[in-house]
This record gives sequence, C-alpha cells and structure tokens, in this order.
Amino acid sequence: MEKNNIKQIIRPTLKDQIYESLKNAIVNLELQPGQRLNDNKLAEQFAVSRTPVREALKRLEDEGLVEAFPGSSTRVTELVEEEAKHAFTVVAALHALATKLAVPKMTDIDFAKLEKINHSLAEALDSKDSNRAINADEHFHQVFLTVAGNIEIDKALERIVPKIHRLTLKKFDSVDSWTSINHHEEIIIACKKADKEKAAHLVEDNWLTLGRLLSEVES
Repeated sequence: MEKNNIKQIIRPTLKDQIYESLKNAIVNLELQPGQRLNDNKLAEQFAVSRTPVREALKRLEDEGLVEAFPGSSTRVTELVEEEAKHAFTVVAALHALATKLAVPKMTDIDFAKLEKINHSLAEALDSKDSNRAINADEHFHQVFLTVAGNIEIDKALERIVPKIHRLTLKKFDSVDSWTSINHHEEIIIACKKADKEKAAHLVEDNWLTLGRLLSEVES
C-alpha cells in the first residue's frame, strides 16, 4: 500500500464539547461563582444524556472550576482571591520562561503582530471595552507562547489561567490598565534588541503588576 501523510480526523467527543462550553461560561462569568449546576437540566440544555455532562463536570472539578458535594449538589467554585494571587505568581513565571525561549526566534512579523495587538488594546481601553481589552492582552502574550512552542508551558497555563481570568474580568474596570500599554512597548523594544533576559523580566513584571493592581481593588 502506498504511504501518505493523511491522518484520521479526530472529532471532539460530546463530553469534550460540553466541557469546553461550560468552561468558557465559568471563565467568562456567565456562570457565576457559587452558582449550582444541575446535571439533569444541563443534559436537557445540551440535548444529551447525563453521562457526558457528568464526565465534563468531573473534569472541571479536577481543574478546580466546579466543586461537588456528595449527596447534595455541584456548583461553580467560589472566586478565592488568595488562590488567584498565588496563580498570578506562577503565570508570571511561566510567561517569562516562554518569552525567554521565544525572543531568539522572533522575526519582524512577530514584532509587527505585537505592535498591532498593543494598538488594539489601546483602542479597547479608550472605548472602555473590557472584554476586548482582556482578549487583546491575552493575544499579546500568546505571540510569545506560539513562538516558544513549548507544549508543557501551554498545558500548565491552560490549567492555571482560568483562575486568574475570572478575577481579571470581575475587577478589570476598576484598575488602571493603561500601564500595560507602556509595559508592552518596553517588552517589544527589548525583543527587537534580542535581549531575552530583559524581555522576560518585563513580561514577568507585567503580569505581577496586574495581579497587584487587582488585589488592591475591594470586592
């Protein structure tokens, strides 16, 4: 038989689709902290049996986004700010590492992407569009993750970032996010100079500053 590079297409399972849907709703605060989740009602909403719903909820429980009480109910995990503060420290370190790995491989195309995204962030802040601003900030740092190409960093962040995303979304309007624009500009300059150590330090400080600003805002 002639060999080729055609591979079988892997389709997401029902539990994966339900997991992604619920996770997005939790992370974006569409499902509020403390809100109860009824697997029967969710199964009806998704038009599926209870099995894939339960499997999705179990995965979310393992990631700390929902909590189950035996013989009682399942609910969205409360937003514990102290845990989010610790998460910011880890996220900052992981992004700094990704930056250090990425800078030597970055091209003019990557620099242009960073500048364009930072411009979009400024526009979002000027129009007071919190969701767009948060997405732009995440896209800015995603450039480094993509160039770094380290799957272990990606996996670690995928598990931790939801914990800080909820806090960021909840308090974003109450902090001076314009500081990120200047931070990003300094990061881009360091990248263009191929100074990976300085760029990594600036990225880490950028995340830690956001965490500090959010922690200073009263709930």
